[in-house]
Amino acid sequence: MPTHTPSSLPANVADIDAAVAEAHALYREKRPKSFASFEDATRHMPGGNTRTVLFHGPFPFRAAHGSGASLIDVDGHTMLNLLGEYTAGIFGHDEHRIRNAVQKAMENGINLGAHNSYEPRFAQRVCERFPSIEKVRFTNSGTEANMMAITAARAATGRSRILVFEGGYHGGVFLFKPGIETNAPFPWVIKPYNDAHAARTAIREHADDLAAVLVEPMQGSAGCIPATETFLGVLREETRQSGTILIFDEVMTSRLGPNGAQGRYDILPDLTSLGKWVGGGMSFGAFGGRTDILDLFDPRRPDAIAHAGTFQNNVLTMAAGTVALEDIYTPDAAIALTERGDKLRARLNDIAASVGAAVQTTGTGSLMNLHPTNRPIIRYSDLAGIDERCRELLFLDLLDEGFYVAPRGFIALSLAITDSDLDRFADAFERVLMNRRAFLQDN
Repeated sequence: MPTHTPSSLPANVADIDAAVAEAHALYREKRPKSFASFEDATRHMPGGNTRTVLFHGPFPFRAAHGSGASLIDVDGHTMLNLLGEYTAGIFGHDEHRIRNAVQKAMENGINLGAHNSYEPRFAQRVCERFPSIEKVRFTNSGTEANMMAITAARAATGRSRILVFEGGYHGGVFLFKPGIETNAPFPWVIKPYNDAHAARTAIREHADDLAAVLVEPMQGSAGCIPATETFLGVLREETRQSGTILIFDEVMTSRLGPNGAQGRYDILPDLTSLGKWVGGGMSFGAFGGRTDILDLFDPRRPDAIAHAGTFQNNVLTMAAGTVALEDIYTPDAAIALTERGDKLRARLNDIAASVGAAVQTTGTGSLMNLHPTNRPIIRYSDLAGIDERCRELLFLDLLDEGFYVAPRGFIALSLAITDSDLDRFADAFERVLMNRRAFLQDN
């Protein structure tokens, strides 16, 4: 079975467009089966795609199978999977305890259409793990979790507006970047991330009709930009005073320590949305928080908020999520993976500095993002003007070295990745930066 070969692109390519073109040509040459599969897929899916974030130029490779932390494409190339299914793949590709739990659940029937014994146990584990969650309801995705958290906040307060932040991503219909016109039609108030003054002013200005503040403790899609303690502290103080519901979107950040980012910052929101890894790698979402808010969904109430969904308590997710929380991603495991991520991020930044390349790695713990700039990044607007061709070169060169990160430079470590894997990645990262140093100057 063929595997990757080190990048063979010349280091002295003077023109970045030519460099990208050569990287594309090398990629095409090595992946004829992926190209054929892509061409076939376009017959029945727009762009051969049903998940936009996975698309990249010149065409996406087609995965064949995964084992541990390794991903093998249909052309036989083996890659270390550093993408980690955008944080959902924290267990690697074949965690036997999750597989056993799912198989055992399937033996008793897949779609039961009734309450099952898994869901109350899973709910208890979720509430025990996250200190702000007194009660919880499950959904099918993080997008749905945020939709229902917003719905709960509007019902609890009798208000309508939602304060969000530029660059924020809260699901498929909650993306607050320029040019996005597909967001759910709530009355949004949009302010800069990590701007405590702007947030305080907005909350006070709209207090009479502000139902909720929805925030990621670290913006993920925007490029792994952590919130400052001051910013989150102001949100907590002002929402408490105005009677506004504070919602932490911890779909991604819930892995950053034993109790998620809320434990790391020691700030408890009123509601928390979850997704990704918490469901053991299955399709999953959840929202939970204060009892008085969650009890609005109690079907015993004559005025209960209806919340239906065929697969919300499906036995596969309930079983996988339970074993994930109880036996695999324990508090100790969360601490260890977070520390490994912090060390890797520091190591990558040291490499970039020693090479003299304008590349920085932002993030927290096991979640990080490569950015081809030396400018400080504290909010989404700080990324304006970055040459996206540099991002593409980093992505394609690392892929050619045998390391799969997101096209935007996002990395999510899994438990299956070893220290030797990270050593190999650090060496490849240094080679790529050395090869592309001429293009990677501050802009």
